[in-house]
Amino acid sequence: MEPFFKYYIAAWITACVIALALVWRNPKQFSITTRAYRQFLFVPWKLATFAIAAIGLTLVAPYTGDPTWDYVDATFMSVLTFLGAPWVIGVLYLTVKRKLPLPQLYVALCLWMFSASWSYDLYLLLRDGKYTELWLINIPTSSILYISAGLLWNLDWRKGRGATFAFMEKKWLVASTEFKRVFWFALPFMVIAAVAVLYFLI
Repeated sequence: MEPFFKYYIAAWITACVIALALVWRNPKQFSITTRAYRQFLFVPWKLATFAIAAIGLTLVAPYTGDPTWDYVDATFMSVLTFLGAPWVIGVLYLTVKRKLPLPQLYVALCLWMFSASWSYDLYLLLRDGKYTELWLINIPTSSILYISAGLLWNLDWRKGRGATFAFMEKKWLVASTEFKRVFWFALPFMVIAAVAVLYFLI
């Protein structure tokens, strides 16, 4: 393995360990660990759209012509995206608005990179015995889907506001079951996922 990749692996492992330590030290500060976040995420329409997207991405994986994409990484990257992307996107927004401290931003960025890139790199390193040559191009490609998913699963309908992103409201982690009211707003994000699948098949 080239020295660069040894240093890169050491760097992102260190970054992840620090992020885990921050969460372990004060888990209540990170809403992703709370029951409220689970209730916010595990509602029927979010679970249904996740299942459709995950099954679609996983089933087409062997037929994309991409040797790095298989049933395994398609599955675990889909799961990591569902579990983390809504929180990550919300934290990014709230940090920019100076409503959350910087340690949360750090953890969110590490979770983003682990979900969209580093877990993929690690799996392929273990599978193939070498660092994938597609590691760099994978970052923006996977991040587009990651951001879209995070925005999709933050869509909400609030009385007096209409369709909005939940993280823009005073009470962010409020479970919503009003999918029919946000369907047309959700459609562009679902189209992005569908286009990504079709792109790999064409």
